Amino acid sequence: MGTADRKLTSIEICAGAGGQAVGLHQAGFRHLALVEIDKHAAETLKHNIDSRPDWGWEKENCILRVADVKEFEPLKEVPSPSDSEKGLIRPGQLDLLAGGVPCPPFSAAGKQLGPDDERDLFPTMLNLVEELKPRAVMIENVRGIIEPEQKFRYYRNHIKNRLRKSGYVICGWEVLEAQNFGVPQLRPRAILVAIHKDHYRGFNWPEPQRKLVTVADKLDKSMARRLGGKDSPRYKEWKRKASQGVAPTLVGGSKKHGGADLGPTRAKNAWSVLGVDGMGVANDEDKMVDPDRDLGTLKRGPKLTVAQAALIQGFPEDWEFKGSGKTARYRQVGNAFPPPVAAAVGECIREALSRTGPLHEDPSPGFEPEDDPSLVAAELPL
Repeated sequence: MGTADRKLTSIEICAGAGGQAVGLHQAGFRHLALVEIDKHAAETLKHNIDSRPDWGWEKENCILRVADVKEFEPLKEVPSPSDSEKGLIRPGQLDLLAGGVPCPPFSAAGKQLGPDDERDLFPTMLNLVEELKPRAVMIENVRGIIEPEQKFRYYRNHIKNRLRKSGYVICGWEVLEAQNFGVPQLRPRAILVAIHKDHYRGFNWPEPQRKLVTVADKLDKSMARRLGGKDSPRYKEWKRKASQGVAPTLVGGSKKHGGADLGPTRAKNAWSVLGVDGMGVANDEDKMVDPDRDLGTLKRGPKLTVAQAALIQGFPEDWEFKGSGKTARYRQVGNAFPPPVAAAVGECIREALSRTGPLHEDPSPGFEPEDDPSLVAAELPL
């Protein structure tokens, strides 16, 4: 039986400042719980849920758990989503379990320790799948977990096999480019989608949009305001450069190495081509104290504010970020999953779960090898 007549429910782990939550909300999901360990990101989530009329359902029903996801026990904490049943959620009642598990274990910018990295939360996510038995699962990560293909092949196989053992059909593990979904940024994300075999009637990945949204398209209004209006020489020079294309991938900044900027040298150079100074992040418009630093010159260009970085990431213009300073707020933006990409995948999951008719066979039910043959010692002859 389909679900076209009701709102679908979701639980999200590693929710951050709400990038995936915003997208899934736009796709028609209503959040029963959001789990996030960072206190600043959790403050952002709480503020926006409490202040936005269109999130009224979440304000009344969503649990915001500020904790390590390993401590999250949904069957003991999350109320039942059923209007006819009181008490706590039971296995099989949830429509979607989603999460952007930490990227550093698989990021090309790090050591790529994968499952040997203590920050790897795939096991925790899979434990929650087995516990909750949601109708669908969506897991987001960096492209490094898929490309190069052989790097984490056997760990990917292990993850997929655990899902198969739990009764899920693997709908695919795809790399989606943010720029194909209205985000003015090169931000490839690896998305895994699985649907329980008792609800599987096929699944279609989202189609890329035809129109490319440039940095100039997204920041035109705010840059005109900051740079003195559309007749200003600095605005015109920025607009000329920013109209050339999309931005490099925003990064969250390292907690070990101090303040925020727009990434490594190659990314800063790419930002410079687009008329933006990537050597730091500007103060908010109403808190600017050094125009030369924040607004730049005809040659150097302006720095982005946190609000502008959020627009580049695809957040709604009125989504507010909380924190003790601009660095804490910028990190929330830089680490986020672009909401338009989450919305596109969420809409496809909603459509798949809303289908009626006979169930489909699993197109790839076979278990895949989990042991890397290059790491297995050859047997010696007797």
